[in-house]
Amino acid sequence: MCLENPHKPQYNGGIIVNPDLQNGSQGWSQFANAKIDFREFRGNKFVVARGRNQSYDSVSQKVYLEKGLLYTFSAWLQVSKGKAHCWSMLKGGLTVDESGPAELYFESEDTTVEIWVDSVSLQPFTQKEWNSHHEQSIHKTRKGAMRIRAVNSAGEPVPNATISIVQNRLGFPFGCEVEKNILGNQAYQNWFTKRFTVTTFANEMKWYSTEAVRGKEDYTTADAMLRFFKQHGVAVRGHNIVWDDPKYQPSWVSSLSGNDLYNAVKRRVSSVVSRYKGQLVSWDVVNENLHSSFFESKMGPQASYNIYALAHSIDPRTTMFMNEFNTLEQPGDPASSPARYLGKLRELQSIRVAGNIQLGIGLESHFNTPNIPYMRSSLDTLAATGLPIWLTEVDVQAPPNVLANYFEQVLREGHAHPQVKGMVTWSGYSPSGCYKMCLTDGNFKNLPTGDVVDKLLREWGGLRGQTTGLTDADGFFEASLFHGDYDINIAHPLINSTASHSFKLNSDDSLPSPFVVHV
Repeated sequence: MCLENPHKPQYNGGIIVNPDLQNGSQGWSQFANAKIDFREFRGNKFVVARGRNQSYDSVSQKVYLEKGLLYTFSAWLQVSKGKAHCWSMLKGGLTVDESGPAELYFESEDTTVEIWVDSVSLQPFTQKEWNSHHEQSIHKTRKGAMRIRAVNSAGEPVPNATISIVQNRLGFPFGCEVEKNILGNQAYQNWFTKRFTVTTFANEMKWYSTEAVRGKEDYTTADAMLRFFKQHGVAVRGHNIVWDDPKYQPSWVSSLSGNDLYNAVKRRVSSVVSRYKGQLVSWDVVNENLHSSFFESKMGPQASYNIYALAHSIDPRTTMFMNEFNTLEQPGDPASSPARYLGKLRELQSIRVAGNIQLGIGLESHFNTPNIPYMRSSLDTLAATGLPIWLTEVDVQAPPNVLANYFEQVLREGHAHPQVKGMVTWSGYSPSGCYKMCLTDGNFKNLPTGDVVDKLLREWGGLRGQTTGLTDADGFFEASLFHGDYDINIAHPLINSTASHSFKLNSDDSLPSPFVVHV
């Protein structure tokens, strides 16, 4: 978003003094060797750092940061050669390990530009305030109101009837990655299907698995896995069509070039996408396209563009995801920052094919120590596209004493964000060891991370969550329920009558008219 004038500072600037520069230099000072001007243009006041020789030559403000608080940051910036263009919003977030003084400044690697700054905000939140925001967002985004009225055969209200509502299926897609070892393992199958509504195959759909030898395709394992999950009503994400990392090509692909490589890639895309067309909830198309460029280096800068276009032409109704790591996890990774991600996304949105290509934002979410305020600000930035966001490979690598807590923080932050439409954890059980973390031991007894999953499922209405109550004097019963599939039972001992019904509460349901049940 690029505006002629910046918006006002969020939260009135929070702890920033003179956040909108209306009071000139108050609170602001030169940082390193920049020259500082306080300017006004069309009634808007701002500060400019110019005459810069180092990336960090800038303008700054001293602040005091407190351990235990969560800070959200925003500012409106221009990097300019001296002429006004438009203002863009920068967002971020942080926590600190120790309380103490700090200095906020801005930098640009291009020392020939001026840095224009306005509407700066640094707002602290307590954990309680942060959690309160979660609850408000969840109530608005993930839940709906259900109003039931019990009546008898004459249409008269039945007061004091006992209502029992049981959720059979969570509406929010939540799942876990799996490998082929789930086939034939009844204990694993029971544990998995009791909890999850979506999955991703770790390796079994990948090119190196289905065509290890050129021209000899083998989809036997992927077909068997897809068949099993279909039987149990578990959706499957297609992972992946191709992977842009040179390390993860079939061994015979690495040496190909020119038309030979082009034809091999075209055959791969056509083969896997046509085989599973219409059977998957999404496709990861060119996996990790921001960090790697195997196909671009061999086939030219339009390689990923062409692969997306071909996949969409074969399976136009399935959402095509751009799956990438470190966009949420690592603020210091410039390769996949939210800005870089949006740049690549805009390139893909320019694809001209029959019908609009349905794109999705796939964020792998392999965390070490989660920076939750940064995670939220990045989600906000990407959500402005209006495209569906999925956390596609959630896991945490951390010491055992904090692992489950960090894992819960990430899942809660994802679930609370209105534009996040699903989450898959990368923690399926494997006898040879899980990728970074497991949810269970080899006997499918929960580890602490598995207990986090069950705790959240119970909270979100999964694991057959139950709501009970009595109808009022007019036969009404109201409840706020998580989206999902439900069974309702109504009983009244005095008239020795019961009734059972099923219903679905969707995210697009507004407050429904009373659901009338005859008792």
